[in-house]
Amino acid sequence: MKLHNFNSGPSILPQPVLEAASAAILNFNNTGLSLLEIGHRTNWFQEVLQEAIAHVKILMDLDDNYEVLFLHGGATTQFMQVPMNLLDEKATAAYCDHGVWGNKALKEAALFGNVQVVANSSNRQYRYIDKDFFIPPNAAYLHLTSNNTVEGTQWHQFPETTVPLVADMSSDIFSKPENYKRFSLIYAGAQKNMGAAGVNLVVVRKDMLGKVSRAIPTIMNYQKHIEAASLMNTPPVFAVYVSMLTLRWILAEGGLAEMGNRNKVKANLLYSTIDSLPIFEAPVAVEDRSEMNAVFFMKDTSREEQFLSYCKQEGMIGVKGYRTVGGIRVSMYNALPISSVVSFCELLQYYAQKNG
Repeated sequence: MKLHNFNSGPSILPQPVLEAASAAILNFNNTGLSLLEIGHRTNWFQEVLQEAIAHVKILMDLDDNYEVLFLHGGATTQFMQVPMNLLDEKATAAYCDHGVWGNKALKEAALFGNVQVVANSSNRQYRYIDKDFFIPPNAAYLHLTSNNTVEGTQWHQFPETTVPLVADMSSDIFSKPENYKRFSLIYAGAQKNMGAAGVNLVVVRKDMLGKVSRAIPTIMNYQKHIEAASLMNTPPVFAVYVSMLTLRWILAEGGLAEMGNRNKVKANLLYSTIDSLPIFEAPVAVEDRSEMNAVFFMKDTSREEQFLSYCKQEGMIGVKGYRTVGGIRVSMYNALPISSVVSFCELLQYYAQKNG
């Protein structure tokens, strides 16, 4: 049976990436060595890292004002590393609380300086993006989560502000065209749209750094990582390689414009199917629905376990909602083919016909 991988992360990867990564584990570029046993300071890995950085700069259309880093850990590490580097003890940062990850980020930031929550959608169970808010003009930065994986919401138009923008783009980075130069710092765990778990992409505008008065531990200091070209310590070699392969695949497939077109088609098909079937409901505000993570529910919640068991039986993997939210979640990252969404929509229609 063909499995359809709707996992939210770690998630589906392109087949050519899996094949190349598998081959590299046994024999990397015909060196006679496994990728897992080459030195991170060898020319072999240096070429991998430089290609990955070059692909990021091409896809984001970055100029020399920006630095690209591949660091250990996931986005959660950045919840502390961002304020440690950008937020002075007596300064204030503005944060958007639009879900689980934004809420965690602001709590970590409060350990380093003042945090002002300027947007909060918890009053409606995080089922919309609160866009009607005031940003203090003296804020060190405004932090937002571009796509809320757990709740199924997404920014489709970012706020206009003169305050530096900082974004956690873990779950929708490289999924569509975007003016990335609007942001002063972007971070993203790789395990959704950009590769394997274990590496974190950080893109930072250089003029944001060196402004805090605190002493920053060397391993947490962005400037030190820039000076060391992401090689201050042994990097997650395999994860960086898989990211490089994934970025290479995005470019070969037509870049962000093509990814955006594909993802819009997939999302429109799924949401239109859900909306047409009365036994399901998608409570997220229509204008804020995520193209990456569709979250919906059965109106008769007593049938949920039966439906999820049916999905598993039919090869639909990873559709159980987040543990604190419940329901059903279908993640549609770049590598997910339209055929998987078509198959899932057919399953929804068949189930509704039999159980409606």
